Amino acid sequence: MVDPAMSVTPYWELTFDADGDPDSGRRDRLLAEVVDRGVRDLVVFAHGWNSDRSGATRLYSHFFAPFPEFAPAAGLGYVGVVWPSMRFSDEPIPDFPRAVAAELPPRPVLDKDTRHALLETFPGRATVIDRLAQLLDQQPREEAELAEFGRLVRLLVEVVPPGPQALFAADTLAEGVPQDEPEILAGDTATLCEEFAQAVAQLEDPDGVRGFALPNPWDGAHELLRQGTYYAMKRRAGTVGERGLGRAIGQLAERAPGVRVHLVGHSFGARLVSFALRGLPEGVHTVKSVTLLQGAFSHYAFATRLPHDPRAGGVLQGQQNRVDGPLVCCYSSHDSALGTLYPLASRMAGDALGVADLGIGRMLGDRWGAMGHDGVQAVPGTKALKLADALATGLPAKGCVNVDAAAVVRRGGPPSGAHNDICHRELARLVLAAGRVR
Repeated sequence: MVDPAMSVTPYWELTFDADGDPDSGRRDRLLAEVVDRGVRDLVVFAHGWNSDRSGATRLYSHFFAPFPEFAPAAGLGYVGVVWPSMRFSDEPIPDFPRAVAAELPPRPVLDKDTRHALLETFPGRATVIDRLAQLLDQQPREEAELAEFGRLVRLLVEVVPPGPQALFAADTLAEGVPQDEPEILAGDTATLCEEFAQAVAQLEDPDGVRGFALPNPWDGAHELLRQGTYYAMKRRAGTVGERGLGRAIGQLAERAPGVRVHLVGHSFGARLVSFALRGLPEGVHTVKSVTLLQGAFSHYAFATRLPHDPRAGGVLQGQQNRVDGPLVCCYSSHDSALGTLYPLASRMAGDALGVADLGIGRMLGDRWGAMGHDGVQAVPGTKALKLADALATGLPAKGCVNVDAAAVVRRGGPPSGAHNDICHRELARLVLAAGRVR
């Protein structure tokens, strides 16, 4: 049966819970039908911030729509990965309708859709969410209330305990150096809110035309909540990727070894599909390409050694070698979510080592940069191409490839900029080019 909400067929859905456990019925349907439907190339897409199935389905339908035109005889099949993440409703997605736009209250108040998303994403935390919303609504002047807000954010997203879960939260690992509790969940709340408020104000008024005004610390508190939930989603993306999607691809390879798999991920979905490489069973070589769209994780994730710390390397170092084809990283300088807010949050990692040795101008971008802002870093042999050149001349057959997609990924207002501007025909063509699908 064709899903009326989907632009392409055959289409399947893989659904995972926060622990990476699959909806076995949907998984088994894919395993049972993929060969019978004549699929030779299967494109598997993982969303980022979207908080529900309907938002993810709209994204997949829009992104997949040009594929049949570009590869009419390829035997394509499509999979949408649905996992429990969330998006703040004040983050617009270009080309997507938002009927509630006129109803959104001015920041820092939480709108009803974001409150609902928080309740769905963090079940059992209704009392905490209600109090967070109350504080943002009242904006009390006392610093004690800001401190309470910080404690509640920590309670909501849960600091990672020692053990396997810490691995899923980390982008880089140091030899013999334990993972610190992020300062975003442990530092002085008033200071954090002030920094976030200044960053948001600069994004909204980059030329300073509004004149001098002290940023509202509760604007920063709103951003602290956003970044705190993103930290939890970052951890969850790693869990779902390795424990969920990686295993499912292994089961697919066992059932249908001739089906070529092409992984695509947006934002934290890019982190999810990258961690899926860690979860592939030994001997599985069916993943023929990986395309990361505005990846919201460290540009050093695949590095063997970090330039600023030879003891440390990326948590995914060497995983690009699990791909029987290229790992393509699309990035854009117009993505202010990854260019400004992500490195600011990442800087608050409790690791002050080396900060004094770096210049202020380099500090955020070099040490705490995101893959979707400047591509894969510190991986020898990584190629660099403009999007137009990649489409005109083709992509390398293997290894990491950085593709500057700023020519098309450029629309969107603050605070996220062009982070969600990924539904372009050129990017659809790039996915097919990466997998050599014709």
